[in-house]
Amino acid sequence: MFHNPSDDEIRALLQRVRRIAVVGLSPNPDRPSYGVSRFMQRMGYTIVPVRPKVGEVLGERAYDTLSEVPDAIDLVNVFRRAEEIDPVIDAAIALKVPAVWIQLGIVNEAAAERARAAGITVVMDRCIKIEYARLCR
Repeated sequence: MFHNPSDDEIRALLQRVRRIAVVGLSPNPDRPSYGVSRFMQRMGYTIVPVRPKVGEVLGERAYDTLSEVPDAIDLVNVFRRAEEIDPVIDAAIALKVPAVWIQLGIVNEAAAERARAAGITVVMDRCIKIEYARLCR
């Protein structure tokens, strides 16, 4: 059974991360992905939108896929349905991304365990905004 890292480990992760690729970041300000990403951007993180057919979100250039993102990614924040997580994990493993955050309400234990087996830190079924506010402020 999957278990998230401890509060101390999540705090350390959020303190070391600087560049977050957000898979499924919507350009719609009413969507949770937009509000969460805007909050994280305001907290000093660089947000890299990964959303096909969108030019930019939150003033940042958007990319169709994770593999198209230039430069290193510290963390992939995933706003996709559970059944759409596997290709994101495949890309994160291929890119050697150090951490993946699967947002609140999204659970894919097999994908999370596969990422963890590849050496990736995984947080699942938690909101990065809520955890940041709880652990880092």
